[in-house]
Amino acid sequence: MPHKFKGLILVSSILFVSCKGIPDQQAGQTVFRYNESSGVTSLDPAFARDQANIWSVNHLFNSLVQLDSNLNVQPCLAGSWTVSEDGTVYEFHVRSDVSFHDSEVFAGGIGRKLTARDAEYSLKRLLDPGLASPGAWVLAPVKIIDGIPAIRAVDDTTLVIELKKPFPPFSGMLSMQYCSVIPREAVDFYGDDFRANPVGTGPFRFGMWKEGVKLVLLKNKNYFESQGNRKLPFLDAVAITFIVDKQTAFLEFVKGNLDFMSGLDAAYKDEMLTPSGKLNPKYRGKINLLSQPYLNTEYLGILMDLENPLLKDNPLSDRRIRQAISMGFDRNRLIRYLRNSTGTPGTHGFIPKGLPGFADSGQFGYDYNPEKARQLLAEAGYPGGKGLPPITLSTNASYLDICQFIQNQLSMIGIDMKIDVSPPATLKENIARSRVSFFRGSWIADYPDAENYLSLFYSRNFTPAGPNYTRFGSAEFDRLYLLASGENNYGKRIQYYRQMDSLIMEEAPVIVLFYDQVLRFVRSDVSGLGSNPLNLLNLKTVRKNGE
Repeated sequence: MPHKFKGLILVSSILFVSCKGIPDQQAGQTVFRYNESSGVTSLDPAFARDQANIWSVNHLFNSLVQLDSNLNVQPCLAGSWTVSEDGTVYEFHVRSDVSFHDSEVFAGGIGRKLTARDAEYSLKRLLDPGLASPGAWVLAPVKIIDGIPAIRAVDDTTLVIELKKPFPPFSGMLSMQYCSVIPREAVDFYGDDFRANPVGTGPFRFGMWKEGVKLVLLKNKNYFESQGNRKLPFLDAVAITFIVDKQTAFLEFVKGNLDFMSGLDAAYKDEMLTPSGKLNPKYRGKINLLSQPYLNTEYLGILMDLENPLLKDNPLSDRRIRQAISMGFDRNRLIRYLRNSTGTPGTHGFIPKGLPGFADSGQFGYDYNPEKARQLLAEAGYPGGKGLPPITLSTNASYLDICQFIQNQLSMIGIDMKIDVSPPATLKENIARSRVSFFRGSWIADYPDAENYLSLFYSRNFTPAGPNYTRFGSAEFDRLYLLASGENNYGKRIQYYRQMDSLIMEEAPVIVLFYDQVLRFVRSDVSGLGSNPLNLLNLKTVRKNGE
């Protein structure tokens, strides 16, 4: 039978079985239901770029290592590993009891055993220029020998990875969904259609995907992890809808048609939360609120490339003006009134609360100080704001309320700030191409190390090739960054991180607004969901209806 028709018959049978019973929780089956308003664009781990894709991939695949709820690196597909004394050679020992999902890509349709060669294939595929994965940067520390990445399977259970130089965050980076292990057979069989026909080792296997409508994942009965004496996962299926309208999705959750809602649109914050950030009493007994610090720093970014025409005669090129803006609005009021006390005012550095290196000592950062802000304006030649040209802040509609709050507060010290609202995709492109001089941004941790945040200011990471969107450059910062990147002593590395964070606050290429907070609203009949500072959705230990 030709490949094309064989695939069609398989998909049709999955659609028939799944739509008949699984999504609607019949016959005693437990189905976890949630909505992804932004949709899923690919189920290929190599393209797990945004939260919607990352969550779906996390249900379907595993990486060599994983993070626990405290962001400690734990075994996963690799039962153990060692690192050489010089920090450049990692040797992973792959488990021998893991199998891929049953699939037509394997002989007899039965998933074969995982080997270290699958991990070698998957990681090298991520680096393949022909694939053009947005996650290839994760493996940038890997040594290249004669054009070939130094990633090799010694045998079926041993994988060795060599780095160019020591890079302590590397093991944590391997927990990212980009680094999920996949079978070569599936990529060879499906080609580009692997994005819609995933085959992994995860707690759930692929059921059906009608793009823009619903994605259904089914329990992997051969999953290798357990909790106590019970094999994971506990759920029979996961059903993900793609309702774009946020009001409709919110009402579906309130009515009980969805089991989980992540985050909260500003339009419904007063409905779900009290002013102090607690769950509205009317929902007690029906909904539980899970909350903790989120590794997400919300900020205003300022273009620092003085050769860019946008900065000609632009007052933002003066550090005193940037500092005045940072002192000119009350972050405590912002959090209290616009976010119902969820989040932490950004009065410290760029490294967020909940991550080692966070400057909780108050040694640097900016508090609300309008008098000092006025003094800085006068020193810059604009007493009371007289003669200061208008400053335009670029944002999208979702953050308009926050930007208007800042606009109002800055007007009281003499700064005239205009607001330009663009669609998210347009704004993102303009920031990447240095077409805006002042913009609202956020940085969510890719992996649990402060290096990930400080990389935004390393001069070799200038946008569009890297994440240095402000195009900030400092020889001293670069020196500290390189020292920290190769420092195996944890305490010394944290000291370097804080020195870099202090330098960033002094130069003010960014104005920190707040450190975010994970908000998870869960139906009361769901247990075992938990939370984590990366806001990664892990469903393998979830139970429903007292299962």
